[in-house]
Amino acid sequence: MSSTLERFLRYVRVDTQSKLDSEEQPSTRKQFDLAHMAVAELQALGVNDAYVDEHCYVWASLPSNQTKKLPVIGLIAHLDTSPEVSGANVQPRIVSDYDGGDIVLDAEEKIILSPMDYPDLLKYKGQSLVVTDGHTLLGADDKAGVAEIISALAHLQMHPEFPHGVVRVCFTPDEEVSRGTECFDVEKFGADFAYTLDGGEIGELNFENFNAARARIMIRGRSVHPGDAKGVMINAIEVAIELHNLLPSKERPEYTEGYEGFYMIAPFEGSVDEARLSYIIRDHDSAIFERRKQTMTAAVASLNQKYGQGTITMLLEDQYYNMRRELEKVFHVVELAKRAMQEAGIQPHIVPIRGGTDGARLTYMGLPTPNIFAGGHNFHGRYEYIPVESMDKAVEVILNVLRLATQE
Repeated sequence: MSSTLERFLRYVRVDTQSKLDSEEQPSTRKQFDLAHMAVAELQALGVNDAYVDEHCYVWASLPSNQTKKLPVIGLIAHLDTSPEVSGANVQPRIVSDYDGGDIVLDAEEKIILSPMDYPDLLKYKGQSLVVTDGHTLLGADDKAGVAEIISALAHLQMHPEFPHGVVRVCFTPDEEVSRGTECFDVEKFGADFAYTLDGGEIGELNFENFNAARARIMIRGRSVHPGDAKGVMINAIEVAIELHNLLPSKERPEYTEGYEGFYMIAPFEGSVDEARLSYIIRDHDSAIFERRKQTMTAAVASLNQKYGQGTITMLLEDQYYNMRRELEKVFHVVELAKRAMQEAGIQPHIVPIRGGTDGARLTYMGLPTPNIFAGGHNFHGRYEYIPVESMDKAVEVILNVLRLATQE
C-alpha cells in the first residue's frame, strides 16, 4: 500500500465537515482534529516548524537545499469537507483491479456506483479505486490534497539530494463554505506563487474559475387559517417558489457545463409564515456575472412590489472572482505545472473550474495560485471515488514542480 494511500485512509475517517452560516472561526471545531493530526505527522517527518494556529490553519515549511536564489513555492490544500453530505463515520473501501463493472456500495439499499451513470469510471479499469459505503461522502475533496502534499514532503525529507527551493505549506479550514482564506496571511506565508492541490481527475490543471456570489433571502409571509385565507394569506413557501420560477429554468447546474454559468438554490427551509433560502450565482464572464446578480435583484424587487415592500429581504454578496485575469500576468506559473505533468507522463487537461478554490481568492490577495488535480471524482456526494494511481501521480507532479523550478 502506498504511503499516500495510507495517509488518505487515515484522514478520511476524521470528520471535518464545515458549516454554512456559522459565526465561529473555523466554522466547526472538529476541523482541528485533522489539523493536529497533520502537524504531528509533519513533525514526525522532521518538519520542525509545523504548527496549527488558533484559526485552524496548518503552517509548515522546508528550507532550500540549493545555493542559488530560487522562487519560494507554496503548496495548499483544505481540511474541511462539504456540508452537503455527511462526513461522519466515513468507511472507505479499496476496489483493487477495477474490472469496469458496477461497484456495489451498499447491497441492502441498492446503492451502486455504476459506469452507466458515471462513465469516467471506465478510464480506470485495472486500477485501484477508493470508494465510500454509499452513506457518506469520501473526502477526497480535499484530504487527497493533504495526503499528497505530506507525501511529497516525506519524499524530500528521505531524499535530501532531491533539488528544491524553499517550500511553504498551508492547510486551510472552511474552503467548502468559501471562508478558506479569511485568516490566511499571504505576507507570513512568504511564497512567490503557490498551487492548490484541489482539482478533480488526473491531468486537470486550472487557471480560471467562476466569479461567484451568494444571495441569502428571507421571506416574511402572513399566516392565517386556510379557511379564512382568501385575500389575506401570504404563503412564504409559495412566494419562494414564485421567486425561483422567475429565474431562467435552464440556467441551473444540472443543465450547464464548461463556461456556462448558473443559479443554484440551496438550502431552502420554510413555512407559511417564513421561508429562508440561499442561492449561489456563478459565471466565468464578469459582465454576464453582473447581469445575473441584476436578474436576481430584479426578481426580488418585482415580488416586493406584488406582495408589499419588506416581504422579501436579500443579502447579496460577492464571494470570489475569476483568477484568470491575474494569472495571465504570470503565466509561467501555469506553464511550470504543465511541464511537471508532462514529465510525469500525464497529458495536461486545462479546463475552467466550475466552482472555486482557495487559490482564486489568494490570487487576488497577491499570491498567484493555480489549481492542480488531486485525483478524485464526484465530489460532495456518496458516489465520490478516487483512483490510488492518481494520488501517486499527484505526488510526482508536486516533486516535478519543485525540481523544475530549480532549473529555470
